[in-house]
Amino acid sequence: MAEHKRVPSRRRKVLRWSACAVAALVVVGGGAGAYAYLKLNGNIKSVDIDSRLGDARPPAATDGSFNILVLGSDSRVGENGDLAGGDTGDTARSDTAMVVHISQDHSRATIVSIPRDTLVDRPQCTDNSGKAAPAVKRAMYNSAFETGGAACAVKTTEQLTGLRMDHYLQVDFAGFARVVDAIGGATVTTTVAIHDKDSGLDLPAGQHHLDGQQALAFVRTRHGVGDGSDLGRIELQKQMVKSLLQQAGGMGLFSNPVKLWSIGDTMTKSVTTDSALGSVNSLVGLVQELKGIGPDQLTMVTLPVVTAPSDPNRVVEQQPQAGNVWAALRADQAVPQAIVSAQPENPAQATPTASPTAVPKAVPRTAAPKPAGTAPGQR
Repeated sequence: MAEHKRVPSRRRKVLRWSACAVAALVVVGGGAGAYAYLKLNGNIKSVDIDSRLGDARPPAATDGSFNILVLGSDSRVGENGDLAGGDTGDTARSDTAMVVHISQDHSRATIVSIPRDTLVDRPQCTDNSGKAAPAVKRAMYNSAFETGGAACAVKTTEQLTGLRMDHYLQVDFAGFARVVDAIGGATVTTTVAIHDKDSGLDLPAGQHHLDGQQALAFVRTRHGVGDGSDLGRIELQKQMVKSLLQQAGGMGLFSNPVKLWSIGDTMTKSVTTDSALGSVNSLVGLVQELKGIGPDQLTMVTLPVVTAPSDPNRVVEQQPQAGNVWAALRADQAVPQAIVSAQPENPAQATPTASPTAVPKAVPRTAAPKPAGTAPGQR
């Protein structure tokens, strides 16, 4: 995997842990260990983002901190076609986007969720047919992935944040559901009842243990919480991330090689990575670096946004708050507490701050505007 500067003892630990993981796989099938290793490697799909983007990128940090762009794709190809409701067109967008910043000593992480309908300046990219796609002013953030796949999504995110995306991870609908099932489901607590006929989710307020399909509906639902915007959905996704971290941390995988093999097989089938992470050893090394980060060492925020002056169904970065978030990550510092404290306590409260620079046009009561974060034909 790409190098992240750290003390030699940490590197030795990573290598030892990687060796233990491979040894555990050997235990599963005795002489079939080599086959198991090759099979897991063969499961992983990767994209050579570095070669596609070249050197015109923010510099990589030299202090040991690093960043990962995590995208959830809403592709409807193959087994994704009928999952979690919504549009089933033949394109794929970045339905979920999280910038994960790992601190210099790898003891804590900050996750910043970027609302998919945030208007951003999308740079020139190479589209999926290999042709140049011109730069666009004020394009929806999730259109970058639709236009040019992983490389364009990374390029757009780096331009937005000023941060180098050292790694890239992508998971689709079916992959997410499989992973949740593989680790035994996820426990969440809803502060409000959720009823969404599109995703099929119907939960009263309270604690629930969800299987993979239910968990997918939980992180996909939008119309069932708050004002129906993407911001309420992001709050549910934050809770799901913390639940999965807690569930995975208590599984004792390395005392159960059979379970380790099952989860490893499921996860490697479910992700697309940058080429530096495109092997079992690299992924194991990354997991080792992050294994000390649990829910208590994790800060999760949604990028501060306001309703776009040009379109009540879109949002733009709220300044100076959004700039302060990215500046904190670039300096490997905590997100300002004032921004963390301003995050909603439950999905029903997740609405964009009213734009201070524009007043929406009057709309008749019978034709109220759709909430920010919606678009025709999109969930």
